[in-house]
Amino acid sequence: MVSRNERGGRVRVHGSGKSQKNDPNDARSIAIAALRAEDLTRVCADDHSRVLKLLSKRHRDLGRLKNKVCCRLHALLLEMVPGGAGFRIGAVTSVNATIDSYEPIDAMGRQRQAIARELAADIDRYNNLLDASKQRTTVALAASGTSLTTISGVGPICAAMIIGESGNIDRFKSKHHFASYNATAPVEASSGPKVRHRLNQRGNRKLNWALHVVAISQLGRDTLGRAFYDRKVAEGKTSKEAIRALKRRISDVVYRHLVADARQQS
Repeated sequence: MVSRNERGGRVRVHGSGKSQKNDPNDARSIAIAALRAEDLTRVCADDHSRVLKLLSKRHRDLGRLKNKVCCRLHALLLEMVPGGAGFRIGAVTSVNATIDSYEPIDAMGRQRQAIARELAADIDRYNNLLDASKQRTTVALAASGTSLTTISGVGPICAAMIIGESGNIDRFKSKHHFASYNATAPVEASSGPKVRHRLNQRGNRKLNWALHVVAISQLGRDTLGRAFYDRKVAEGKTSKEAIRALKRRISDVVYRHLVADARQQS
């Protein structure tokens, strides 16, 4: 068995008559050895799906970091103001006004106020980072040429997550395979003559979460998704069952858009 180093040395000798290592000889020997080798790993350039997956993950991480700071500030305000903050912690202007109105009477109070101001500044910084992340994702999404954002309830972050987590849509033979992958295909849980289905806990949970956000967004407006949900509830489905059925329908719509976009780009 000839190693790759020995293979490169033989190429140098046969190509130039010299076995000494130098940059020109090494470059030539590596190129020739690569052309003749069959066990080399194929290297592919990053496509839009991988870029969008990276950007959506960054945005999700920023959101989690902001939420953690908001929770810490909320706990601190409970010690400073009776009842805590009566508004959303994310509203930095209201938070700063509440912190400034607090009048400490001892060293503990002064430290609480100082730390609260630092946490409010952190929230403001994360808000700016989230705005920049959303703008960057929107630009990358436009470059991908996707049509997902034409679906009701699909914003730039959800679209980026769907594309990034789905990857090459050609690897799914049908909408049913795609639904199984994103866990919107229900799992049968029948007992005797009663036919029922339960939530599928498997599959890609990030992709499932994105579809869930789209479903909840559609329920809050006068959309076809809302009409579908109301129809399922009228048929006797519970609210959770109707939402799962709506997510399955949204999965089919998303699959059609991804397939159409892939064909248009090819």
